[in-house]
Amino acid sequence: MEVTIQRAGRVDLHFQAPPSKSFTHRALIAAALAEGNSVIMHPLEAEDIRVTREALLGMGASIAPGEDRCSVTGTGGRLSCPDGLILDMQHSGTSMRLLASVALLCGRPVTLTGSPRMKERPLGPLAEALTALGGTVRFLEREGFPPVTVSGSLSGGVARVDAGMSSQFVSSILMAAPYAHRDVILELEFGIASPSYLDVTLEVMHSFGVQVERDGYHQFLIPGGRKYQGHTYPVEGDYSSASYFFALAALCGGRVQVDNLNPRSCQGDRRFLDALESMGCGVRSSKETVEVSCEGELEGIEVDMSSSPDTVQTLCMVAAKARSPTRITGIAHLRFKESDRLEATARLLRILGGDVSVEEDAILVRPSPLHGGVIDPGDDHRTAMSFAVLGLATGNVKITQAECVSKSFPGFWEQLGRQGLV
Repeated sequence: MEVTIQRAGRVDLHFQAPPSKSFTHRALIAAALAEGNSVIMHPLEAEDIRVTREALLGMGASIAPGEDRCSVTGTGGRLSCPDGLILDMQHSGTSMRLLASVALLCGRPVTLTGSPRMKERPLGPLAEALTALGGTVRFLEREGFPPVTVSGSLSGGVARVDAGMSSQFVSSILMAAPYAHRDVILELEFGIASPSYLDVTLEVMHSFGVQVERDGYHQFLIPGGRKYQGHTYPVEGDYSSASYFFALAALCGGRVQVDNLNPRSCQGDRRFLDALESMGCGVRSSKETVEVSCEGELEGIEVDMSSSPDTVQTLCMVAAKARSPTRITGIAHLRFKESDRLEATARLLRILGGDVSVEEDAILVRPSPLHGGVIDPGDDHRTAMSFAVLGLATGNVKITQAECVSKSFPGFWEQLGRQGLV
């Protein structure tokens, strides 16, 4: 599928944020492990979520999707995994990492594999921590990378976790830890990628009845034997997906309103709005609606986006139209996503005339005249969506592999189409 995007001009638009992918993944896992039944309201329906759902079904959970809801019969942590179970995580790094710890609750070996790109995404730090807690992780092809076979049990104890590449290594253990034989203490090494996602994990755990004792982002204590309790859980809107709509106001001028957003959300990508405000945009919130407006030129900024990784590419698009340079720091972990997003963003912006350089932990975008071109996102959903938004400001931008947005936001092109933008 290819989509060619023309220049939009000034905008005055109203969108609906889709449900949060991060919250949906975690709510499904907590509900599947819980005692009793749960109803997940407004879950995201996307490829990554389907992968998590089917994997949980493979481990014995009972999940029945319905219209704008999902009914889950909890297992009480007593998973029933068949001998020789192989779970295909496809392109979903979140599913791979979060479910690697859950697989220890099966009581028999489980193999997790995925796409060729998945086999390039690191898993070593999680494996080391799981080993310290009683599990065994065997790498089947390349040391430190999927596919892996997980066996043994989640005994509990103390584990040090290197979360420099991904906070999901920590979230994975946190979500399974209530079913360990004894207390689990996680000690995090210095430098955590995307720490705000740990807040998402802890919020879901708390909603399902498990309270975690914490010392900031340095140590977490999860008491053993405190199981999740089933209940009705509403999934809030996704700030990562909403960022593409907010960027439209910044890039094209005018205003954009986005509904279904929690103004008090712990989602780190909410900080994208602070970056836009620093660049000269207006930001207003009212109940569950956020409005971004832009009436003048954009100013470049220097900003740490370590807790807002999924909006870095979108911010690079906005920066490409600013009148002074923008430097985005704290983002080395973007090299381990669906693609190396630092190098991909720089290379593709240059195709459109951008002036970009990549540092070890940062990306620098300088003012430069932009033009149209062909963008191959490399099957990375966020690359496709961010460059689509820039295309609406520059015109004549063709996105190939446009269907890859279904990984996290299947309705992306439809929402733009309803506004007459594609």
